[in-house]
Amino acid sequence: MLRLRAFRPTNDKIVKIQLHPTHPWLVTADASDHVSVWNWEHRQVIYELKAGGVDHRRLVGAKLEKLAEGETDSKGKPTEAIRGGSVKQVNFYDDDVRFWQLWRNRSAAAEAPSSVNNVASPFNSPAPTTKGRHFLVICCENKAIFLDLVTMRGRDVPKQELDNKSLLCMEFLSRSAVGDVPLVAFGGSDGVIRVLSMMTWKLVRRYTGGHKGSIACLMTFVSSSGEALLVSGGNDGLLVVWSADHAQDSRELVPKLSIKAHDGGVVAVELSRVIGAAPQLISIGADKTLAIWDTISFKELRRIKPVPKMACHSVASWCHPRAPNLDILTCVKDSNIWAIEHPTYSALTRPLCELSSLIPPHVIAPNKKIRVYCMVAHPLQPHLVATGSNVGIIISEFDPRSLPAVAPLLTPSGSREHSAVYVIERELKLLNFQLSQTANPTLGNNASLSETGRLRGDSLETLHVKQIKKHISTPVPHDSYSILSVSSSGKYLAIVWPDIPYFSIYKVSDWSIVDSGSARLLAWDTCRDRFAILESSLPPRIPVVPKGSSSRKAKEAAAAAAQAAAAAASAASAANVQVRILLDDGTSNILMRSIGGRSEPVIGLHGGALLGVAYRTSRRISPVAATAISTIQSMPLSGFGSAGVSSFSTFDDGFSSHKSPAEATPQNFQLYSWETFQPVGGLLPQPEWTAWDQTVEYCAFAYQKYIVISSLRPQYRYLGDVAIPYATGAVWHRRQLFVVTPTTIECVFVDAGVAAIDIETKKRKEEMMLKEAQSKALAEHGDLALIAVDGPQSATQERIALRPPMLQVVRLASFQHAPSVPPFLTLSKQSRVDGDDSGIAEERKVNEVAVGGGGVSVAVTRFPLEQKRPVGPLVVVGVKDGVLWLIDRYMSAHALSLSHPGIRCRCLAAYGDAVSAVKWASRLGREHHDDLAQFLLGMGYATEALHLPGISKRLEFDLAMQSSDLKRALQCLLTMSNSRDLGQDNSGFDLKDILTITTKKENILEAVQGIVKFTKEFLDLIDAADATGQAEIAREALKRLAAAASVKGALQGHELRGQALRLANHGELTRLSNLVNNLISVGAGREAAFAAAVLGDNALMEKAWQDTGMLAEAVLHAHAHGRPTLKNLVQAWNKMLQREVEHTPLEKTDAAAAFLASLEEPKLTSLADAAKKPPIEILPPGMPSLTVAMAVQKKPPPGAQNSQQQPGKPLLLEAAPATTPAPSSVPQQSESGEPTSDNNPPVSSTDSNPAPVASGESVPENSKNDVAPSDTPSDAPPQAPQSDAASQGPQPDATPSQAPQPDAPSQAPQPDAPSQAPQPDAPSQAPQPEAPSQAPQPEAPSQAPQPEAPSQAPQPEASSQVPQPQVPIQTPPLQTQPQVPAIQETKQARLPISDDWLN
Repeated sequence: MLRLRAFRPTNDKIVKIQLHPTHPWLVTADASDHVSVWNWEHRQVIYELKAGGVDHRRLVGAKLEKLAEGETDSKGKPTEAIRGGSVKQVNFYDDDVRFWQLWRNRSAAAEAPSSVNNVASPFNSPAPTTKGRHFLVICCENKAIFLDLVTMRGRDVPKQELDNKSLLCMEFLSRSAVGDVPLVAFGGSDGVIRVLSMMTWKLVRRYTGGHKGSIACLMTFVSSSGEALLVSGGNDGLLVVWSADHAQDSRELVPKLSIKAHDGGVVAVELSRVIGAAPQLISIGADKTLAIWDTISFKELRRIKPVPKMACHSVASWCHPRAPNLDILTCVKDSNIWAIEHPTYSALTRPLCELSSLIPPHVIAPNKKIRVYCMVAHPLQPHLVATGSNVGIIISEFDPRSLPAVAPLLTPSGSREHSAVYVIERELKLLNFQLSQTANPTLGNNASLSETGRLRGDSLETLHVKQIKKHISTPVPHDSYSILSVSSSGKYLAIVWPDIPYFSIYKVSDWSIVDSGSARLLAWDTCRDRFAILESSLPPRIPVVPKGSSSRKAKEAAAAAAQAAAAAASAASAANVQVRILLDDGTSNILMRSIGGRSEPVIGLHGGALLGVAYRTSRRISPVAATAISTIQSMPLSGFGSAGVSSFSTFDDGFSSHKSPAEATPQNFQLYSWETFQPVGGLLPQPEWTAWDQTVEYCAFAYQKYIVISSLRPQYRYLGDVAIPYATGAVWHRRQLFVVTPTTIECVFVDAGVAAIDIETKKRKEEMMLKEAQSKALAEHGDLALIAVDGPQSATQERIALRPPMLQVVRLASFQHAPSVPPFLTLSKQSRVDGDDSGIAEERKVNEVAVGGGGVSVAVTRFPLEQKRPVGPLVVVGVKDGVLWLIDRYMSAHALSLSHPGIRCRCLAAYGDAVSAVKWASRLGREHHDDLAQFLLGMGYATEALHLPGISKRLEFDLAMQSSDLKRALQCLLTMSNSRDLGQDNSGFDLKDILTITTKKENILEAVQGIVKFTKEFLDLIDAADATGQAEIAREALKRLAAAASVKGALQGHELRGQALRLANHGELTRLSNLVNNLISVGAGREAAFAAAVLGDNALMEKAWQDTGMLAEAVLHAHAHGRPTLKNLVQAWNKMLQREVEHTPLEKTDAAAAFLASLEEPKLTSLADAAKKPPIEILPPGMPSLTVAMAVQKKPPPGAQNSQQQPGKPLLLEAAPATTPAPSSVPQQSESGEPTSDNNPPVSSTDSNPAPVASGESVPENSKNDVAPSDTPSDAPPQAPQSDAASQGPQPDATPSQAPQPDAPSQAPQPDAPSQAPQPDAPSQAPQPEAPSQAPQPEAPSQAPQPEAPSQAPQPEASSQVPQPQVPIQTPPLQTQPQVPAIQETKQARLPISDDWLN
């Protein structure tokens, strides 16, 4: 119930204190006249000021400002240099302070029954007067300091400008006239009240003749007749009432009334709001008494001495639902906050809290006693009370979760009057409320738009509520804190008094009691009239401190309260959760005596579709939690830490909502079924409250910092959590969750979306229903039910698009005033519209409303300005008549407008009426239609969102795709990409036009760029059209893509391949072949070959590779498919590789080095050096060597017998032709163009596998036939896959080829390959440049086509053994053999070798 919210230790005692109503600011003055502004939420000091003396920082700052503005030094000393003297009062002043001061006065006056027609609505806002500035006002004896906390510029008004009289107190005069300047009244030491204008900083008025001595306090209020009054209290003991309603005149005003209030002087005066009666004045005096005054007759109603022998120095009116009987707080110089019960009746005084128990012990000195010197209750959040003491500033929090004792009743259908029942002072009363006829924004009514075009949601005017309070004859047994709740049917009302503990169930129709008993907790079922209670035995009541008690008796009372709490805890441990049902005849029956077999005591019950039970977990703390707790307790609370960190609580009764982080996460909450009373699911962390949708589709569990939202159908699924901290209650309205926090009102729009598990669950349920129907039919009709007639069944499978869940939070109301714009910022760049004068533009700025076509008022803002949240804790009634109803602690109904189109459209869509939402969108500015369309899409209304007139084309495309309107999606794409005229058959548009863009077709480039930007969307559209059989749409999109694909580099490779597949799928072979040709011409070889492969044209594939320089792929393809162009492709490829090798050294050296290298290259020491740079010849697997074929075909010239190869060039020596061309072993070259080293195994140019034949692949027969039709004789063994690793190592029967150097034998091993065709009578000879003197070996068999990896030529230095299938290297003889046929000329260019060079 009670905890320390914030604490700031100080060295000096705090004597003045004041809270800001809307910001978490607190201003204090200590006994040394130091003033500081503290942000109590973030524990930060905002500003510090030495107000009593001269603050040198302010003095220097003022001088610097004057120098910056070009002012010379004035003759007199600046006002900042004047000593302030003792600080008498501190306060804030800005638009928020002004508004809520006026609201408090008017709402208190409106409670009087005679004031219904006289006092305007309490939410009529005054015109903003401070222009966004936040003033800190310090009243000192010698001057008043006005400091702007925004700009940090100040204004000091010395007492010389106020008749040179000391300033002792101040009050702001609130008036709501438009253009009224803020006025501040100062009470002087001579008994005169002087009024200062904060605009001109001049004295405008005096109030004289009221007091004989100095004035101690001032306060404004509004009488029940609507007149603004000012009351002053002086040291002469008088209360003087003045009129504060006069215009700005400078005449001296005389008092209206003077009352002798206290002996020895009045200390303070306060306004008290009374439910259903005129406001009252509370005054405290130096005579240690407290007096209550009526504001109509100004008669004394009651006088008491709250704490004997001690004078009160602060008083505050209080209204908290957790303590409904306590109306006034006061404090004396002890460590308590004292509360007074019903001061006009019992007037009992009791200590509300002992502050020394809240403050951590290590902060205070061991023997130091706390003394309170000032106190203030928060004007808008009554659960916060700030006190200034001799140890520092203490902000206490009193159970912010407790709600007013009111419950809304169900409204009969068709009725416009709503009702709620509430408890006050042992009476049950009925509150009837409805919208007044002056403003009635129903769902389809335009009355919410006034004639001037001002939207009520945008303006600060509130809705007029007509409400009547009626008595119910049935009394209630207790007047303590009570909790009211209504059953799901609305027939029964439950009231629980947890402090007694007791409960009663009333029948709403006649208010008769149908059930009652002892219980601390009660929870209703949302589906039936069932409820669960926590039975409890009666613990002893907390004793009341009688009148005339002292601080010692207060301590005794606190000890007795602790004993009572311990007794209550022991009684709670023995309590059981019992479920009862209310039948139609009004009787209550017990369904279950005890739920759950757990032994822990129950500390919470939460109703809903499932019954939630919270258990008190054991106090054993883990080491991690203990560390966390010790860390929290040791941290300096004034420096840092969040608002909910503190773990100090003096009264833990299960209702205290704030635990430390270490204690906040125990899994102690179990859900039970109302039907079977069995647990559902596992243990969860205990929520502070739960809210279940009436249709049992959604539920919300509230925790301290966030709210968890889940969907319940078709099965439980977590949707997400929203960061709304400290929420006190919420109500579901279809897919809208209206949440109330202590400072705001939020609306959460929820949609579960569509998840895969939902579809699976739905399918399973349909299958179960089908099986049940079949079994039912089988039971009724027997085997006849199994006979099925095959008919035309539609195979259209419904395509359900998955949709993520959506949670959108909109703030409807808060305490903050709408931020006003300073005058120098009001003129925006778009303020002057064509045809409008500046007056209309300013009106548009103020009202945020524009007039659309047809005279319809259009809201300019996305959401309305935040409306004013009613003060104090609230109960949410729900949405009725198009407004959100709330009831506050004073049992007044408030209506929040939902008529702004940004809110109304969302509410309608969440309710399920998307058509009306789209109609209402015509009143929303078109710049916000995209945002609204995204919301509708999240709610599952993509088709309806397409009808919004202001959505962008990009969003329109997404919506059209979601709603399967592909024709509209295509139109959007064509518009976005600017390609409506691109790709048409009759446009005469081809590749040349794209590559050479002329002035006639300058928009072609923009169109292509647009298509490239939206390529993914085009492909998605084609796929969606194919899936739904809309071929025309797909073709239109394909036309544009094909046009864009013609531009070099426009589309990525994967996009080009995807387009080729889609063109082939649609039979667009002409466009596909054009695409191939275009891709070839722009150099996209891979994509062109892929498109040609999709087209099925091998020649086009080869052409694509060949024309784009990808000869390796062309060779492999030709070899694999037996193309006749294989030989030419291999030759061209090897030439290209040879050229790359030639250019490699030249690129790495400069010109001089290249020249010297060219001079040295021909100087060879021996012919063996030429073997270092053999000719390049890389062949596909199984292809015979081209060099061997030429050597056999042609006889070498006589001069070439001892020739040696020029480095870097292939040596073309001719040999005699043979029936079978044998592949020669040549040095292999990698793809990079550099030859492999001599001692490394060669690597294939296309595959890292050196012997792909060994893995089971066979060389196709047609490849052999293509190369040489007569190369395989009839006795050759057939070609078979080589299953064993034939290329793994050298064979022993390999015939070595001996080089002429005796010390360096060169061997080329010959593996036993199955594809060899031995032909001993036809020797084939391979020319070897490094061994010209080797004798021929005619017995060597010629080899069949070899696998993919050709082997490396032997080197003279070492015996190189290469792990590839190779042939014995045949060296040509110096003299040609006689049996060789005639020499055939080859097409290859030969190296010119002269005879004299050989000699």
